[in-house]
Amino acid sequence: MAEKMRYTDAELEEFKAIILDKLKIANSDYELLKATLTNMDGNDTADTSPTFKVLEEGAATLSKEEAGRLAQRQMKFIQHLQAALVRIENKTYGICRETGKLIPAERLRAVPHATLSIEAKGAGVK
Repeated sequence: MAEKMRYTDAELEEFKAIILDKLKIANSDYELLKATLTNMDGNDTADTSPTFKVLEEGAATLSKEEAGRLAQRQMKFIQHLQAALVRIENKTYGICRETGKLIPAERLRAVPHATLSIEAKGAGVK
């Protein structure tokens, strides 16, 4: 029996549904992070003593930096999911970009934006 070269349309639809679910959640999380960044100054420290104000401003700055990093990471994840949807439309989804072989369905269900098989990833391919 010849080795399967790509996933069937039905299988691609299953992966598309998984990706769309993850994308919906990821977009929601991203919007929350953005709201956190823009509303950071909503809890003002004007009514606290000067010592607490300095401490709270420092903590707020660190929180804002962390929220910014999380938002950037979330946006990168969203972009990877969107790229996976493009690969589904092109019917190239699930093909390892290094080996050219199909990435196992179990891996794609766990990491739907994967572009490398475990073997290629383990071989240190970047």
